[in-house]
Amino acid sequence: MSGTQACFHCGLPVPENADYQVEIDGTSRAMCCHGCQAVAQAIVDGGLMSFYEHRETTSRKPEDLVPEALRRLELYDQPALQRSFVQAADGSERSASLILEGITCAACIWLNERHVNALPGVLDFAVNYSTHRARVRWDDSRIHLSDILKAISEIGYVAHPFDPGRQEAVHKREKSRALRRLAFAGLGAMQVMMLAVAMYAGDYYGMDDHLRTFMRWISALLTLPVVLYSASGFFVTAWRDLKRHQLSMEVPVSLAIGAAFAASLWSTISGGSEVYFDSVCMFAFFLLASRYLEMGARHRAGEAAEELVKLLPATATRLGADGEQVVAVSELSPGDRVLVRPGETVPADGPVVDGHSSVDESLLTGESMPRARAPGDELVGGSVNVESPLVLEVQKVGEDTLVSAIVRLLDRAQAEKPRIAQLADRVAAWFVGALLLVATVVAVWWVLHAPEHAFAVTLSVLVVTCPCALSLATPTAVTAASGALTRMGLLTTRGHALETLAQVSHVLFDKTGTLTRGLLQLSRLTVLDRARIDEARCHEIAAALESGSEHPVAKAIAAHVVRAPRVDALVALPGQGMQGEVGGRQYRIGNPAYVAALSAGVPPEIGDSDATQVFLGDSEGPLARFELRDVLRADADVAVRRLRELGLEVEILSGDATGAVRRVAGELGIEHARAGLRPDDKLARVRALQAAGHRVAMIGDGVNDAPVLAGADVSVAMGQGAQLAHASADMVVLSERLSVLAEGVRKARATRAVIKQNLAWAVLYNLLAVPLAAAGHVAPWMAAIGMSASSLVVVFNALRLRGGAGEPG
Repeated sequence: MSGTQACFHCGLPVPENADYQVEIDGTSRAMCCHGCQAVAQAIVDGGLMSFYEHRETTSRKPEDLVPEALRRLELYDQPALQRSFVQAADGSERSASLILEGITCAACIWLNERHVNALPGVLDFAVNYSTHRARVRWDDSRIHLSDILKAISEIGYVAHPFDPGRQEAVHKREKSRALRRLAFAGLGAMQVMMLAVAMYAGDYYGMDDHLRTFMRWISALLTLPVVLYSASGFFVTAWRDLKRHQLSMEVPVSLAIGAAFAASLWSTISGGSEVYFDSVCMFAFFLLASRYLEMGARHRAGEAAEELVKLLPATATRLGADGEQVVAVSELSPGDRVLVRPGETVPADGPVVDGHSSVDESLLTGESMPRARAPGDELVGGSVNVESPLVLEVQKVGEDTLVSAIVRLLDRAQAEKPRIAQLADRVAAWFVGALLLVATVVAVWWVLHAPEHAFAVTLSVLVVTCPCALSLATPTAVTAASGALTRMGLLTTRGHALETLAQVSHVLFDKTGTLTRGLLQLSRLTVLDRARIDEARCHEIAAALESGSEHPVAKAIAAHVVRAPRVDALVALPGQGMQGEVGGRQYRIGNPAYVAALSAGVPPEIGDSDATQVFLGDSEGPLARFELRDVLRADADVAVRRLRELGLEVEILSGDATGAVRRVAGELGIEHARAGLRPDDKLARVRALQAAGHRVAMIGDGVNDAPVLAGADVSVAMGQGAQLAHASADMVVLSERLSVLAEGVRKARATRAVIKQNLAWAVLYNLLAVPLAAAGHVAPWMAAIGMSASSLVVVFNALRLRGGAGEPG
């Protein structure tokens, strides 16, 4: 390289024979020293390439830019910037979703989690291996987000706030880099293998020594790019981990590739008997191929979360004094009005203020049929307008929307590790150390007994073992299963939920808002004084009186009248009813005592106790009795039947009156139903079942059932909107379909089975592979295939869970 060429970073001349290259904006740039190369690479990895576009002078020292890069990280501490990606909890607690770049295996996850969780002020840090996204909670009074990002960069990784567009770019860059390295390794492996076959044939039929030496040198030259480029990632990661006094799978892989190439090169120079250039190329090719396939499978396993984060559009049509204006969704504020045309995606959460249409919420709730929306109805960001234009008043944007709440809960579930995964991670952490010890013992034994085979056997032992399969067994299965359930409308919000749901024996339901829709409907109107009034007039007067109330009873009564008469002097008495003047006459609607007090008479008799009773009367006495009942969810009977088919005991725990609970239990065929229960009574029933050795799932509406939901082994809340954002349950039903619960149990059981299969395979493979390799029955290239196949078996077995409910397939 010419000495007159200037260093792209600092501007100083590049020395003769110096080869320090960094790819910047797709072009390979020359650097004068390792320091400039390291800093420039850090700039590229940190996504700060714009520094080179806007700088006015070159940096005369490699370290000049380091403080500037750190200062840029401190921008993430600014409240205005954090508003778009940081969630504030009580006090100074904060949480955010991050993207991690540089993750290559499960050991990287373990290293990052261990390093960041040790920082003072970090409350929790968990990484989802499938999406490479991390969820971090910290105490902002003790540590700032920039400090956490710097700490991650100190151990060789790049972290930045999650952004869907940037993550997609990271995935594309990761895939492109992996494909290029795989292509180099494949080309090298093919060429070297042809030469190896010729040399093996020469050993059998005879070959001139000069020709053999020449072919060895050609093989070395062809293998060199494979080692220096294709396999460079293994060496970089291994060195980074060793500097942190950690052992990852890259350490034995790097030892095997480096030692095999060095030994082969020495044998070529000295005229030794054995070379392993073909094994080196095959090592690199098979390992890179498995990593590439694993990457694709990992991305597919995390598709549900990726689909959700991409739901919100980039732009919206804001309505203002100047008419329509297309703006970025990030510029919307509460109170803005937005026009959503047919076929467009709703950009934020809020009510409809104008227009009638239907919206498709299938990607959010799993519901296949569009839902009608009219003024006053809520729209959810990410849903699609189907028929007619709608005008939306923005209430929630950014991290406050339902989509963001779902993504946060899904991230938390996939990042949290079930007990079985934590055990596997602990085993995997010690696995590499044990492998190196075993390889050392095997090497010593073969050197003493058959030194000519010692090197090949040791290489096989280093490569054949696969701790990655142990660490991949659970997270890939949980990610794939939770993604499939989210698409069905059942959101998993805790890591242990699937593992626990698979073991439940009893399913306990609350009634109102769970088995029923929580929406009262008028079931019967009984006129008590037909001499003075008819049914139609009773409806009209009742609707007029209830027009000033938002109570569910009022809405149910008013729904039967298209146009109510004028009402004057309307007065509400909480817990009693409404009074007003219609047509110059005083009327009351409410409980029997309140209505009877207007005429100073005797309260009318209450009818069937399983219905809500509302009376209408005037100054002469009671006029009519309205009976209202809550309606069952459309598929409640199907859900109960399917849960029973799975061998589960179903009960109702309700605070409602005995008659109403008995009616619902009878319609659903549930034998065990308890009525009139307070929250502590429900919790006592859960505790009693648990004391008897049962695993309990509690299904409630997530509001007044908080104590019993917390006490159950696994809890499921019916919830949408603001309630979902604060969901404390382990799972949330996003749709109106209760039958998704049975699908969830089947998927949980299938997930548990797949995890056991994966762990069993990982253990069995290693128990068989290590002795066979140590005994000399596994050639080095076969070891590379075995290790690669072991991880792929685990990942693709887990991918079966991405299908519909039931057994994986």
